[in-house]
Amino acid sequence: MARITRWNPEDEHFWQTEGKKHARRNLSISVPALLLAFAVWQIWSVVAVNLNDIGFNFTSGELFTLAALPGLTGATLRIIYTFVVPIFGGRNWTVISTASLLIPSIGIGIAVQNPETSFMTMAILAALCGLGGGNFASSMANISFFYPKKAKGLALGINAGIGNLGVSVVQFLAPIIITVGIFGALVGGPQPTADGTNLWIQNAAYVWVIPIIITVIAAMFGMDNLPGTKASVKEQAVIFKSKHTWIMTWLYVMCFGSFIGYSAAFPLLIRTEFPEVNAMQYAFLGPLVGALIRPIGGWLSDKIGGAIVTFWDIVIMIAATFGVLYFYQAGNFNGFLLMFLLLFVTTGIANGSTFRMIPFIFPTKEAAAVIGFTSAIGAYGAFIIPKIFGWSLESFGTANMALYIFIAYYVISLIITWYYYSRKDAEVKC
Repeated sequence: MARITRWNPEDEHFWQTEGKKHARRNLSISVPALLLAFAVWQIWSVVAVNLNDIGFNFTSGELFTLAALPGLTGATLRIIYTFVVPIFGGRNWTVISTASLLIPSIGIGIAVQNPETSFMTMAILAALCGLGGGNFASSMANISFFYPKKAKGLALGINAGIGNLGVSVVQFLAPIIITVGIFGALVGGPQPTADGTNLWIQNAAYVWVIPIIITVIAAMFGMDNLPGTKASVKEQAVIFKSKHTWIMTWLYVMCFGSFIGYSAAFPLLIRTEFPEVNAMQYAFLGPLVGALIRPIGGWLSDKIGGAIVTFWDIVIMIAATFGVLYFYQAGNFNGFLLMFLLLFVTTGIANGSTFRMIPFIFPTKEAAAVIGFTSAIGAYGAFIIPKIFGWSLESFGTANMALYIFIAYYVISLIITWYYYSRKDAEVKC
């Protein structure tokens, strides 16, 4: 594959004759790489639910911690990964970061087969799953370089939306694959449960190994390092001087923090609050609808503006959270599920619309860094939200206080969006 020596996607002739085909090829490899990253990042949302069934003896708080830890490390790594693409190159970093997913995949596969494995060991492996969470920042920053402003909303929406599907894929596939010895004796035997059935919990981790290897090879030979995108950390750090970096970070915590935090907590929340329901039969639906709708959020924002989409989306988000609270208090699982699915939809739309706003607020190189940084801080939702749910349940016996806290955050986000971006005399119309 010939090395790209010139890159200017804002030049319409260049874009139509040369740029578009390169951009689409890189996007086509970036998407499955990011999907695998999200799948590995959220393995514990499934594994934690099943550990005590196969002989482990962790408390509810410890299980919520295992589900939350990948969010903490993933978000922290995103801060670092925000700045690596302009330093190492998009192809080079995609190869390195995707290959790193093999570490937690193989480690978890080994550890879950021994019920004597300590909580600390499990916590370290959960933290290592943050390698998958970190990939989002570098992946989105990389793809943002490939597309002109007019197409960034949809392109970033596709990359992130299908990448986000990794959460739903792992929550749908893992509960099925752990019931079957598909790998034979190659990865270890079954683990008996109290009701006499056998589970292969290691399959939830090992199933990603071959796809990861294939994707690493595809990235190595099919992706590009773009010219003209090199920048040091110091050059990129100019973003921290802009108040809009911090405003957009707050807004991305509102939407993506909610998406990934609810994704991590949803299975355990159903399991603890509606024990009569098979949590894994429904939990994957939330991340599924949230991920699928994200490209629509980006596309719609390309058409009518990211700020106006974000504003009205938050209005619905607030209403949906009140709906979750109402049906939760009523003990009505069907209503609870429907309102939570609507809440996931709103997080997905705002994920797309906020990322469309950023390239209109910042110049190209700064926009890539802002996208990475906001995604980093937003990812802390994967740690904070499960911990808030756990705290609320342990302190008050219900999830009510957690939901009230989230509603308050959304109301503040609505005011911020209106004041800075969507009102008639807003500082930046985007």
